[in-house]
Amino acid sequence: MTHTYSVTLTDTEKLALDKHFLSPQDLVDNIVVNQVRISTDEIISMYTTRALDEGVQIPSTRELIVADAFTRGWAKTAEQRNAEAEASDTP
Repeated sequence: MTHTYSVTLTDTEKLALDKHFLSPQDLVDNIVVNQVRISTDEIISMYTTRALDEGVQIPSTRELIVADAFTRGWAKTAEQRNAEAEASDTP
């Protein structure tokens, strides 16, 4: 499955980006791909440590590790973490 996102800029906002970048799309792609890499590395590091501590076999690919981290609940989405925080703040 793939996901596509779009950003809407005014003409002036695009001109401002054009000052530093050949293409706003290149900038957005770079930012998103870099954040995916950072997040994936964080998940893999956390997963590997926990799997070794708990004797869980580590999957053979980065993609499988990330998927299994979410399946096991070892990694959570920002939405899940926010919901848990809100629930714990409720008197």
